[in-house]
Amino acid sequence: MKRLVILGGGYGGIKVLNGILNYQLPEDLQIIVVDRNPFRSLKTEFYAIAASTSAETDVRVAFPDDERVTYLFREITKIDTEKQQIQFKEEEDILPFDYLIIGLGCEDSYHGIPGAKEYTESVQTFAKARQAGLAVSNLKAYGKVSIVGAGLSGIEVASEIRESRPDLNIRLLDRGPTVLKAFDSKIQEYVEKWFVANNVDVIHHSNVEYVEKDGVCNNGVCYLNDVTIWTAGVQPNYLIRELPFKKDRHQKIITNAYYQVPEQPNIYVLGDCVSSEHSPSAQLAMQQGEQIAEILLSVLHDKQPKKPKEIKLKGTLGSLGKSDGFGNMMKYPMIGFLPRLAKSGVLWLSKRH
Repeated sequence: MKRLVILGGGYGGIKVLNGILNYQLPEDLQIIVVDRNPFRSLKTEFYAIAASTSAETDVRVAFPDDERVTYLFREITKIDTEKQQIQFKEEEDILPFDYLIIGLGCEDSYHGIPGAKEYTESVQTFAKARQAGLAVSNLKAYGKVSIVGAGLSGIEVASEIRESRPDLNIRLLDRGPTVLKAFDSKIQEYVEKWFVANNVDVIHHSNVEYVEKDGVCNNGVCYLNDVTIWTAGVQPNYLIRELPFKKDRHQKIITNAYYQVPEQPNIYVLGDCVSSEHSPSAQLAMQQGEQIAEILLSVLHDKQPKKPKEIKLKGTLGSLGKSDGFGNMMKYPMIGFLPRLAKSGVLWLSKRH
């Protein structure tokens, strides 16, 4: 009996699973998916959970129901690549594998800033986004919220909270000279104007020195604060950073063209865990998952896999509340209701496919 273990039921892991389930598989293959939650969570929508503008059920999807798949809902403590087994919090439990797909996602990177980990909320996991939403919802009128980081996550969190709680004082701390540095200048200007019009205070050239329970200190100025939400960078899950494989400067595992670890080609890596020329995104993870599924099908049937084609991303979409948005769609910048509608359409597809 051969055992295929998929770590993480996110965008990439599920694409691998669905990709191989669509075909005839060897009868001696056992498939096991390991995730901390008994449901899929749509991470691109966690900003709405943090702002309490969406119900939890809106960002949850059931795992595929197939008699060939076994699900384990547990917290992983170690990936032992030497012994080829997974360890869990329950020390006596281990899960051996013959083939391993690693798609455990990312976690916040605090850049060594004192107090950041202890005193900030996060949107990197379902549980943490829910906790952030509770903290924001419990604020009294005129409470103060600071969001550290003005990338896509920070923009969506700030705008969603503003639409949800017009009474709150919202501050966005941006390290650069403009928000969304990876986007077109047209989009940057549009988002900046949106924040001005909606009374969100954007502080550029920020340099957060430390975070306290009730404040953020930036460039020598300490702002009193009720809730601080951290969206200032991510890094691969700590389990990935502990693995003895070659990594890039972002601590992501370097693989060959087939997403295989060169030292152990029965181990595949995708999403936020694998080194790539592209910035991490759900779209990237899904395309990688589709390609790994094709590769794995060949391997399982003792055939030489075809080299994957170059990945081509369609663009990135972001929201400014429920009726406004922005995006790079097929390399063209778009602003207003259309990209927001497109983002809603992507969510609809994600929940049904």
